[in-house]
Amino acid sequence: MAAIAVAVPRAADATASVGNAFRRAATLNLHDTIAAVSTPPGRGGIGVVRISGTSARSIADRLLRFPHGYSWQPWTAALAELTSEGDGGAVDHVVVTYFAAPRSYTAEDLVEISCHGAPVVLRYALERACALGARLAEPGEYTLRAYLNGRIDLPRAEAVRDLIEATTLYQARIAAQQVDGSVSRRLKPVKEQLLELIALLEAGIDFAEDDIDVAPADEILRRIEPVLTAVRELIASFAYGKLVHEGFTLAIVGRPNVGKSSLFNRLLEQDRAIVTNLPGTTRDLVSETASLEGIPVRFVDTAGIRTGGDVVEKLGIERSHQAMADADLTLVVVDLSVRLDPQDSALIEKARSQGKVVVAGNKCDLHKGSEMDDALPVSALTGAGVPELRRRLLEAIAPQGRLEQEGGFITSLRHEQLLRESSQALEHTQTAVTLGLPHEMLLLDLYAALRPIDAITGATTADDILNRIFSTFCIGK
Repeated sequence: MAAIAVAVPRAADATASVGNAFRRAATLNLHDTIAAVSTPPGRGGIGVVRISGTSARSIADRLLRFPHGYSWQPWTAALAELTSEGDGGAVDHVVVTYFAAPRSYTAEDLVEISCHGAPVVLRYALERACALGARLAEPGEYTLRAYLNGRIDLPRAEAVRDLIEATTLYQARIAAQQVDGSVSRRLKPVKEQLLELIALLEAGIDFAEDDIDVAPADEILRRIEPVLTAVRELIASFAYGKLVHEGFTLAIVGRPNVGKSSLFNRLLEQDRAIVTNLPGTTRDLVSETASLEGIPVRFVDTAGIRTGGDVVEKLGIERSHQAMADADLTLVVVDLSVRLDPQDSALIEKARSQGKVVVAGNKCDLHKGSEMDDALPVSALTGAGVPELRRRLLEAIAPQGRLEQEGGFITSLRHEQLLRESSQALEHTQTAVTLGLPHEMLLLDLYAALRPIDAITGATTADDILNRIFSTFCIGK
């Protein structure tokens, strides 16, 4: 049998760009039964082959040999043998789990075959499944089917991707909460209130001959205000959500021998940078990624900044200045064991002129030679003050701190941009109301505010509006 190219297994369950979901759906036959390896590439104890679609069970029946008398039982696991195409001998002993539609991830019949994690066994199982009528799943197609079949909404689908790509436990927890619907729950009342206002104005226009009152301007403004406030709060939450999703870059700068590399190692909790008593030991940028309370941070240790030095050191100093300019946050390190040098003050001022800055006074365990009110005393040698420094860094980059409704903030740039469109349309509506424009014109802006929210949560149909009109006004009773 000709070999079948296997797509990257993890990608089979990750969501692709949701903005392309409908275009991709139009090019795929969603009535096909699909198959993919859903565990990462390489060897492991277990590897999972997923088959989803109307033919999932019949394909699995021909691919596997079950104990005599076995009958499919939804949401239960069973032992079986993966059989050879030729003589019917056992290739592997597997565990098969069957999820019946619509109570499965894709809302279709779904069979998961847990094999031993040998790549050759997984490849064989996938090739056999495709030979028996399945086709290889496209990247993200399982989650795309879950969305199109109404199993999950768009924010949940995007959160699946974020959960797979999480690099810290905090990122994973936030993504898991969003998979569970934390963003959708915050958007639901916003959309409900907006739909109620649209239904009110539509009814007032379409059924004016039935003596249904048209809402006065004050009532319309009263209804718009909580919607606009909620949208603005969600937009504001992206400042912290972006940090959770993408992390930030921290440049550690200072004069030679102030202890930058030692503090760099202390923050990382590993000996990553070379530390000596010789000035100019660090000649080039040294970077490492770690996390601060679950937020990914790229720490950059830089060459000591001073005047003079050889050609190589000068090149390192130029890169230090560039690292300051590129960083989201700069940590300026000064030496508290000696008098403050004018170069320290100049470096602090330059860093402040370029962005957010935290000043740390290192070597606080030694006799203090200088006093700085805004410098946080720390000791890279003993660790004193380092926990406070971590908190100070987070406060500097995210002054609002963690929101009370953890996970209820938005982490997607797509969501933030759409919510800004909705906010602008709502502001235009307010202006139109104060100018006394007809309700037909107000509805144009209100629908313009609804469309971006629909792009996040899923479309609102005309039936949704009509249902609200009929249920609210009891027309035709």
